[in-house]
Amino acid sequence: MVETSASADEILSTIRGTNHRVTLAKRTVVEVLVNANGHMTAEEITSAVQSLRPEVSPSTIYRILEELEDLDVVVHSHLGQAAAVYHLTGSVHGHLTCEECKSTVEISGTHFDALNRDLQKTYGFQLDRHHVALSGTCAACQQSRRTSA
Repeated sequence: MVETSASADEILSTIRGTNHRVTLAKRTVVEVLVNANGHMTAEEITSAVQSLRPEVSPSTIYRILEELEDLDVVVHSHLGQAAAVYHLTGSVHGHLTCEECKSTVEISGTHFDALNRDLQKTYGFQLDRHHVALSGTCAACQQSRRTSA
């Protein structure tokens, strides 16, 4: 697992340590993710990579994302009905997504510890807390509903 504060060179070193090649395309994807301000969709990553390296095809970028995920460098999450988002592996967290305004808030993975224990005890199920996204209504939208009612 790579911490989110890792530099591109540290991540690329981790990749080399698993006997995977580091190509210019892969280096560019890693640099985009390191410099990202939060989560990015595959489309956003593709756009950012192609703005730097127009010759890198979208299919290559998708393959790189899959490889990085297999190496535990990148995690993807599904936030409500929106496209999957990617971010560097690091602190475990979940997401709260407002069904009305589509805003998303990251919350500490510790909020899911009790749920995880209960699921393990009751069903023998281990929760993947990197992929947890709860849908509901944010405070601002709830307030807006109350004032317009």
